[in-house]
Amino acid sequence: MDNNNIDFKDLWKKQSVGQPNIEEVLARLKQFKKGALRTLWITNILLFATCAFILFIWYYYQPEFISTKIGIVLTILAMVIYLVVYNRLLGTYKNIDATQTNQQYLQKLILIKRKQQFLQSKILSLYFVLLGVGISLYMYEYTSRMTLFFGVLTYVLLFVWIAIAWFFLRPKEIKKHETKLNSLIARFEDINKQLDIE
Repeated sequence: MDNNNIDFKDLWKKQSVGQPNIEEVLARLKQFKKGALRTLWITNILLFATCAFILFIWYYYQPEFISTKIGIVLTILAMVIYLVVYNRLLGTYKNIDATQTNQQYLQKLILIKRKQQFLQSKILSLYFVLLGVGISLYMYEYTSRMTLFFGVLTYVLLFVWIAIAWFFLRPKEIKKHETKLNSLIARFEDINKQLDIE
């Protein structure tokens, strides 16, 4: 029998007691999908609101230095690039439904994992570089009006915050998300192996 055409829900019900509960695995998948979609929408709303706020500041305060304008453009560009790539996950999440076979679930989860690895490595690195350079350029006009001590302190605090976000918050969030995804992938791989034995 071809594994791609198996209705694994019916087969799962016929298995002996002691196998993991398929309903539990599907509930975890549904919870993962719901959480991922919620995070995606929250990220979209927050980054769009941030971009709108930055544009409002540009319009309202009319910065004089070209560095400030370049900084604003780089900051917004960082957010737009991140959102464009991140929103490509939306279709993948929405395509997970209850009518799929275990192999289709597994393929979708592996695809999500690959897309997230690209997002969390290359795109997030680009995001942080553009954001760091953009904010640094943006702040130059305002820190140039400060005393040397406060100007340096402002940049030190900025780079400390970026370092905390990069070295502590980012890896923690990536690990948390990867753990959930790897757990689901492992469950569906186990299901596939058990169905192959049948």
